[in-house]
Parts: sequence; structure tokens; C-alpha cells
Amino acid sequence: MERAEVPLERSQEDILHHAHAAEEKWILGVALTAALLAVLAAITALLAEHHANEAMLEQIRSSDQWNYYQAKGIKANQLASKLDLLTVLGKTVDPKDRNKLNAYHEEQQAIMEKAKENERASDAHLKHHTLLSCGVTLFQVGIAVGAIAVLTKRKGFWYGSVVFGLCGAAMLVWGMLAG
Repeated sequence: MERAEVPLERSQEDILHHAHAAEEKWILGVALTAALLAVLAAITALLAEHHANEAMLEQIRSSDQWNYYQAKGIKANQLASKLDLLTVLGKTVDPKDRNKLNAYHEEQQAIMEKAKENERASDAHLKHHTLLSCGVTLFQVGIAVGAIAVLTKRKGFWYGSVVFGLCGAAMLVWGMLAG
């Protein structure tokens, strides 16, 4: 899962440049807010990427288990066919073969449970990834709105930037705690 990069470094540089040149003291607050949002966005992006990778690994493990499940099923079907053929021909069936057939079915049950467990783990990681990705987006929007505040010299946009940052922080917390 590739992460889309949004070039916000230029916006941050513009904000810092305007903060140093501005007469309004609140513009320095915008610069600090943008810097804080950038740090939070970077941390959130790392966590989102971690969960995306873990989701993929768990899905691969699940696929491996399902392949193993099918292999046991093929062996069980071959053995069952052998037992059926021996029965039809009136031959004696070795009790070890019946036990082996039962063992295959029991192994399949255990393998199926493991595969489903891996699927659930993958889904959980994907949920974390999705929430954290939303958080990254909200932080990035907050930085962009902060840039608009500096360029237009309207304090209201800064407040909007803070609101987006708070929403991003909420997504970060939710993404870390989601179960």
C-alpha cells in the first residue's frame, strides 16, 4: 500500500518566512502550529505505514494457512478415495488409515482456525491503518489552512487550522486505540 506524499514543506517554509517578516504576532503562532502539525503528521504516517505492512503480512500468513488447509484436504480426499475403493472391492481397510483420515480432518480444523485468526488480525491492522491515514490527511489539511491564514492574514483560518489539527490528533488517538 503506497502512501501518497503531499508536498507541504514549501507551505511550512512560506509560513516560517512570513512569520519572521510579519508584524502580527499571531503569525508566529501559525508557524508553531504548522510545525507541530507536521511532526504529528510524520508520526501518524509512520504508524499508519506500520499497520499497513502488518495487515499485509497477516493476510499473507492467512493465505499460507489456507493453502496448507487445501493440501491437507487433498491428502484426506486421496486417502478417503483409497478407503472407499478398498471397501467396494471387499478388501480389509487398515485402521491406521481411518485414524490418519480423522487426523487430517482434525488438522484441517486447527489450520482453519489459525487462518481465520490471521484474517482477523489483518482486518484489525487495516482498521488502524485507515484511521491513522485519515489523521495524516487532517494534519496536512491543517498545515495547508495555516498557510492560507498567513497568506491572507486572516486569523480565522488559523483557528480552522487548529481545528483540523485537533481532529487529526483525535484520529491519531483513535487509530492507536482501535481494537
